[in-house]
Amino acid sequence: SAGAHLNPAVSLSFCVLRKVSWTRLLPYSLSQVMGAYVASCLVFLVYYDAIMEFSEGVLTVYGPNETASIFATYPSEYISLGRSFLDQVVGTAMLLLCILGLGEERNTPAPPGLIPPIVATIVLGIAMSMSANCGGAINPARDLGPRLFTLTAGWGGEVFTCYNYWFWVPLVAPMIGAVLGTLTYKVFIEWQLPDPDLPSDLPIPPIPTKDCKELQAAMGNGVELKTARF
Repeated sequence: SAGAHLNPAVSLSFCVLRKVSWTRLLPYSLSQVMGAYVASCLVFLVYYDAIMEFSEGVLTVYGPNETASIFATYPSEYISLGRSFLDQVVGTAMLLLCILGLGEERNTPAPPGLIPPIVATIVLGIAMSMSANCGGAINPARDLGPRLFTLTAGWGGEVFTCYNYWFWVPLVAPMIGAVLGTLTYKVFIEWQLPDPDLPSDLPIPPIPTKDCKELQAAMGNGVELKTARF
């Protein structure tokens, strides 16, 4: 079973680890973007009246009454392009470090039934601690799907051109962060754990007969026995 794939960055990580075939990466990613698009449509329908009341009927990306950030992520005005890129790389790398550790068989893995709520808590924690700079997307599909929806629902092409075409950052940076997080996990955790194919309690080799006799003779001598105990 491939499990639930909701993030192209995580899917890429599993492809790098050879847990998922590379041929599945594109279909998974397209399905994830489509799912995010449909979810945005549902949110818009449910909160349509509230959105129109707040925006006074004008769907914009900028200004105090902007509503585009309800769906996709946008950077804060104070942050630079390079810093926002680093923000997404670090956030996604942290996500993969946590996810990969949950199923590590050599390090007391989490019970399978608890993995989904644990991952949800991890995502919530990253979003709460790292969303101030640029929304904490850490998921290309979660950002591109809603952005495509706002493009078609009335916000217009500005959702892609705003902030100097910033839209590519939450698409590219999480993919790089996922690979870096995966490599970090392999180097500092996976490769440091004992090989499961080797027994943990190797037998102690027997002492040769000659050495055993010399040891018995030494123990029979009180002075040497005292030295040996020291």
